[in-house]
Amino acid sequence: MTKTIHPIAGGIALLTILSFWLSTVLSELFAGPALIATVKTLIPWGFFILIPALMAVGGSGFQMGKKMRGPLIAAKQKRMPFIAANGILILIPSALYLSFKAQAGAFDTAFYTVQVIELIAGAVNIGLLSLNMRDGLRMTGKLRRSAQLEAQPKR
Repeated sequence: MTKTIHPIAGGIALLTILSFWLSTVLSELFAGPALIATVKTLIPWGFFILIPALMAVGGSGFQMGKKMRGPLIAAKQKRMPFIAANGILILIPSALYLSFKAQAGAFDTAFYTVQVIELIAGAVNIGLLSLNMRDGLRMTGKLRRSAQLEAQPKR
């Protein structure tokens, strides 16, 4: 069961964070204040999907990691504290602050300063989660298999 939950929860978490990041960038670049405020207001509601997914992926990963050794699992375990700290200390407070400011229509210097910090921290987490996904696929052999299939000559 854990082997099923882990990749599904990880995929949901990564896609949720990616959707937050992309919706922020796209609304900032191409939309007006009303849509920016809507996006910033909706993102904290996405925590109801993101936080359980992160808890499931973290818990299942911890359980599976107890039985595993090797450089890939060690790399995943080293990344997780940074991912968690980034989310808890930067991303969640930033999202709540930006939601509050956007609802008040206060698109000032403080808003955009925190927005830049949030986008950088979000990109870091997307990168780290993507590396964890890549290493997980390598550990299961799924990443290697697809590369081997592409390298095989056609008959």
